[in-house]
Amino acid sequence: MWRRLASAVAALLVLFVGSLAFNAASGQSHWPGPLDFVRVHPWVVLLLLIPLALVGLGQPPRSGRGQDPLPPTAYRLPPRNTNFTGRDATLREVRQRLTSADDVAMLVVHGMGGVGKTQLAVEYAYRYLPKYRFVAFLDAEAPDLVAPQFVSLAGELGLAEVNSEQAIPRVYGNLVDRRPWLIVFDNAEKPGTLTHALPSGGLAGNGHVIVTTRVSGWSGSAGVVDLEVFTRQESMKLLTRRVPGMTEALADRIAEQLGDLPLALEQAAGYMGYNRTTPERYRELLASHLEDMIGQGEPSDRPAVVVATLWRLSVEKLRSEQPQAVRLLELCALLAPEPVPLDLFTGSPETLDGTPADALAWDTTVGALAGLGLARRGEASLVVHRLVQAAVRAAMPAEAHTDARVRLCRALLAAVPDDLHSDPDARPRWQQLLPHVIAVTKDGPPAECAAETAVLLRLASEFLVQIGDFSMALALCERALALDESIGNRDPEVGFDLITLAQIHRDLGAPETSRRLAERALTVHEACLPADSPAIATDLATLARTLCILGEQEAARPLAERALRIDEAAYGPDDPYVSFDLIALANVHVDLGDHASAAPLISRALEIREAKYAPDHLYIGYVLLFQARVLHALNDSTAVDLARRGAQILQTRLGRTHPKTEDAFALVDSLQGGRHAAPPHTPR
Repeated sequence: MWRRLASAVAALLVLFVGSLAFNAASGQSHWPGPLDFVRVHPWVVLLLLIPLALVGLGQPPRSGRGQDPLPPTAYRLPPRNTNFTGRDATLREVRQRLTSADDVAMLVVHGMGGVGKTQLAVEYAYRYLPKYRFVAFLDAEAPDLVAPQFVSLAGELGLAEVNSEQAIPRVYGNLVDRRPWLIVFDNAEKPGTLTHALPSGGLAGNGHVIVTTRVSGWSGSAGVVDLEVFTRQESMKLLTRRVPGMTEALADRIAEQLGDLPLALEQAAGYMGYNRTTPERYRELLASHLEDMIGQGEPSDRPAVVVATLWRLSVEKLRSEQPQAVRLLELCALLAPEPVPLDLFTGSPETLDGTPADALAWDTTVGALAGLGLARRGEASLVVHRLVQAAVRAAMPAEAHTDARVRLCRALLAAVPDDLHSDPDARPRWQQLLPHVIAVTKDGPPAECAAETAVLLRLASEFLVQIGDFSMALALCERALALDESIGNRDPEVGFDLITLAQIHRDLGAPETSRRLAERALTVHEACLPADSPAIATDLATLARTLCILGEQEAARPLAERALRIDEAAYGPDDPYVSFDLIALANVHVDLGDHASAAPLISRALEIREAKYAPDHLYIGYVLLFQARVLHALNDSTAVDLARRGAQILQTRLGRTHPKTEDAFALVDSLQGGRHAAPPHTPR
């Protein structure tokens, strides 16, 4: 085509020169030599040039390299996915790495099932099809069936009478004359199972090989591209393009529930399209029936592939080779789709029947899940995708589900800190384990772990109170109380539930409800515990704080003083629990207008907490704010700096928009402006 165009341009140039000659002829009387013929007979010259130009246009192109390449030939290349979404950067990376002079001609695309490895390879083949003379797509899931596919491929290439042993080298030998070529080995297992089918020696440079696999361990054989789930924007783009009426907000929520897994998103679009289900209704079904929904709907290009069965073969293979790995996977399936700290299992060897006690067995057990793409392994954690979890849960027998639930409740109860006040590491540990506690306790528990579930719920609510999430804390603690009351013979635990609920209602601005619950907790504990029990001190301090809010300071003071005496005797004068009693008593004095008596109590509480907690702990922030209010009332100029430091701690821990943080900065502003500080909130 380009040669013909060049000939045409050349002919036009000749005509142009002829035209110039014609024009020039009219102004000259004589031209030198043969050119004078042009001057005398310009029309004759033009008539001679026209057929020459036509000959140039019709002349077939010449090439010293033979005929133009034949159009590319494709063998078993699946149909192109017209709904293919995103992955542009990854496709460019694959192309760059395959064509780079500094890289090998073989590339492995690795990722979990359903992440779109095959679709990426298919899209690459179509997108760059003009760059190849031959493209083949082979199924590598069953290694024994690869050689027979090469026999079929040999026939496609015109190689007659080729057996399985001859097929692979003869195919690669034939492809030397069809370079560049591309062969895709789809869904391969371990590298060793495919070695016999890969090009070797000089043949490797004649084309490109792409291997897709969910199995790890290929980095020693080729370059590896790790394919992750969609970005949220890619997920939303697929859903809004495929599903009528899909808003970006709904697409975002559905993508979150499906973990941005491309296959699941295709399946969701197929389900909504076939059943005419609205996006909002589909989201509701996902929330309530996730295990069922992952088996519904079909991708348009792969009707036999659904998320529910995507990992079944991998799990069954693992069950026969490493049954403990399947047991670990089942335990993780009941946890949250967040990083699971591995010490949850190593700290309780009975959770996995002793496997974590053997370091090598434990490492291979965890590694098996990561190796088959069923989980992502971190340095000290394991993450299982939410849809892998759902598929595993759906396949678990009822007795296995119950047993796993009981084991996890006990393991979590052993792992979570139960002393939220005196343990400086309690907060980060709870932040790590809270999602898993919520996941394991979200449904009614088996009878075997009802007591453990109740304790986990109450401890979780106490932590949520610490970080200011009172609404969730209330829901969890109410469930804990209902469980403890239903079990029977749990009076001390019932009292703990009641006093935690009293604290939550006090912070939610319901002091009358808080008072009733605290009085009931005190009655329950005084009936079943010794009079000097620290639990009774907690009840007394909580009730004293609530009475202060209700304006009954005189009734509150003896309760706060008794609580302080009990905890000092039980824990010693410098224990964090004592600091809470000091704050409660100081609050009574402030409400009575006696700031001078409150100030040393607050200073002592601050000293205790600064010795026990990190400098930016919330408990220190609360004390600083309380101290700032009291010192301001005593005309102490240090109040502003104390308030500012406390506000900064709350901002770090709770965020700038949290109501308590906003109140703290409002206090700073009021102190800086010399205005009277607002009455103190009930401090911790």
